[in-house]
Amino acid sequence: MASDFLTWNGGRYADRLTTLIAADAKQGLYGGIFAVLFAWLLATKLINRNKSSVQREKSPDLEKPISIKASTFKAPERPSGVWLPVEFKRPNASPYPDWDVHKTDPLPYRPFRHGPYHITMGLRTMQWDDWIELDNHYLKFHADKARRIEERGEKCCRTAPEAYNGAVELLEELCDYLPQRYPTLFQRTDVGVSNLATEEKFDIIQRPLAEDPMAMCARLVQDDLAIMFEKPDGQYYLLAGAILLAGFWRLSDKFGMPLSEIHTSGDVPGFKTKLEKGMRNFFRRIQPQSPVLRNNYFMQVDDELAWSHSIGPEDGDGSQAAGWSTAAKDKTIEHHHFRSERQSLRRLPRSGGVVFTIRTYFEPVTAIAKEPGVPGRLASAVRSWGDDVSKYKGKERYQDVLLEYLDGEHKKQLEEGFITEDEEDGKYPY
Repeated sequence: MASDFLTWNGGRYADRLTTLIAADAKQGLYGGIFAVLFAWLLATKLINRNKSSVQREKSPDLEKPISIKASTFKAPERPSGVWLPVEFKRPNASPYPDWDVHKTDPLPYRPFRHGPYHITMGLRTMQWDDWIELDNHYLKFHADKARRIEERGEKCCRTAPEAYNGAVELLEELCDYLPQRYPTLFQRTDVGVSNLATEEKFDIIQRPLAEDPMAMCARLVQDDLAIMFEKPDGQYYLLAGAILLAGFWRLSDKFGMPLSEIHTSGDVPGFKTKLEKGMRNFFRRIQPQSPVLRNNYFMQVDDELAWSHSIGPEDGDGSQAAGWSTAAKDKTIEHHHFRSERQSLRRLPRSGGVVFTIRTYFEPVTAIAKEPGVPGRLASAVRSWGDDVSKYKGKERYQDVLLEYLDGEHKKQLEEGFITEDEEDGKYPY
């Protein structure tokens, strides 16, 4: 249609040009120039419009304030605690290109930028294909999670009776999505799904299920999982979870809590002043067709993915309670690890539960510091943390060793021409 429109206008001005030339050569010349200029401007506008329609929307900075337009979440009016099931089916996923359980590397998330540091939810739109990320660490994660399910049971995998249908809905969603996205690892069966690498078979039709539905979900993916459900008081409660590799927190401490208490009990910086109102509104408004992503990051001074033993024993209490105040100070840089979480949030259409998937990426600081610009950018970010963020992330226990190392690596990159002083954030936040 755009080309037809352009041709019609060009024809119109060509006819006008002929008339003008016949009447007056000088006026005809001006008319011709005008016609050419008009056609050029029109073509440029159409080309630019076509270009903009295929450009990918830029991801927002994860540490800068953003807003999500209310029109994105057009929720029907409903009483608090009552979810009205909606007719929505997740679009089929495209197979992950050339995915291999032994060869596909983890994605290098680096969700930090030069200071100043801003406390925000940091949400961005999620593409449905990208709901779950698997890579060549899958078999290790799978083994670690299986071991912890057996060892810890309900301490890390649990579903409240009122949340059971929602947990089953999540299990059904995963069994539908994973064979589509990762067909070399998962195969759909009449009763569920088969894992081609581990030779496990999951029957999601039988009742009762072989185990807690959240534990079954956990065996399928690398992510930790949590589902929040609204109660009549309008708050969302953690009523189903499989938290196996969280590093710093335990499901047994948070299970059954409302969203606000989960954050305040963990002393999340800026929650009351900057996050609580927006988060509560977001949870109430999010619709099944509007999934989102966010990333965060932490430092850790040991190499244990499942539980950071440097902050204390996982099952300690009283004088042995876990916390940064008990962590050893100024360990050598070889003990420092960079821990990044990629979280997705989506509403389940049938039960109304809001699902968190929490995928952890875990690497030595000495490894990520080899990447262009990363040492200087990370050092700037850490230095810009406010007192509350610094306390929450345990900065006092490792800052001297970490910053001295990052500054040295940044200096080397400058001296070797690896980067320049005016280098920008590049591919931030990825």
